[in-house]
Amino acid sequence: MSTTDYGRDHDHPHDPHDDGHAPAARPSRLAALAGLLRRKPRETPIVPRSSISATALTAVVAIMTFLASLTTGAVVLVKGAASDWQADVSREVTIQVRPMAGRDLEVDVVRAVEIARAAPGVTAVRAQDKAESARLLEPWLGSGLSLDSLPVPRLIVVETASGRPPDLAALKARLAAEVAGATLDDHRGFTRRLRAMADTVVAIGLAILALVTAATVLSVAFATRGAMATNRPTVEVLHFIGAKDAYVAGQFMRHFLFLGLQGGAIGGGAAVLLFLVLGLIGGRLFGLGGADAAAMFGGLSLGVGGYLVLLVQVVLVGIVTAFTSRRVVAATLRQVR
Repeated sequence: MSTTDYGRDHDHPHDPHDDGHAPAARPSRLAALAGLLRRKPRETPIVPRSSISATALTAVVAIMTFLASLTTGAVVLVKGAASDWQADVSREVTIQVRPMAGRDLEVDVVRAVEIARAAPGVTAVRAQDKAESARLLEPWLGSGLSLDSLPVPRLIVVETASGRPPDLAALKARLAAEVAGATLDDHRGFTRRLRAMADTVVAIGLAILALVTAATVLSVAFATRGAMATNRPTVEVLHFIGAKDAYVAGQFMRHFLFLGLQGGAIGGGAAVLLFLVLGLIGGRLFGLGGADAAAMFGGLSLGVGGYLVLLVQVVLVGIVTAFTSRRVVAATLRQVR
């Protein structure tokens, strides 16, 4: 055996299983990458979760969710307070007895109370005295003012049954016939204005929510396009080894769903905390007492239903974020084919 043969034999030792044919080709790098993706799909996400763009998008979603939650909470407060006011006003009517020359005001008040109590559907009647009338005029005339020389009318509060209200037209006609200077106010005009105000607030709140949602969708769309541009080589390799568009879109959707829920939880949690603080000290912030704040805003508390609405809103933010990302990815993949 020659030296050349010896070197050849040592460089390529004889394989007992060698049949003389060429050795099998080694697996390519793409095949190895495909095997890695098949073995560990969750450990190698297409879009990294920790990045500057992901942090920025989380902050944007948190801010948008906070603004949306504030708007929703304000709408819930106003709607609830308006409903309570309407319910209270609809159960009460007011009789006003003005002082007339040559007539005894106290006698007229007693007669008006008797007529109101005799009407069907009336549950309670209470006439206000001079001290209560003076307290009602204190914000405009000040305290310590004698009202004896002023023609201040006397008010009679009439509570009606909710299921069987009285015939207000008949009651008004009898009061006008038997008590001079007596008028009946059923607060219908105030109820209409209150309902119009509540509907206006709800419409403004819905418009603000629509704008916030649009801004969130645009932010997610831009962030998705940026993430696809950054990870374009990875997406091309996945397409080359046979990955479907649905798989790629699902990867992006899960990534942005996580970011949306995270940002929504931060913004929604901050709004819930703010409403809890307002519920405790809201009356002092607006210069109102506890009773006044409760009468105007229902104690500035959203209640269980209001907080559930905010929780559902956080979930909807995550769903909108994920759905927007999936649509943008699908549309982009169709364009690059």
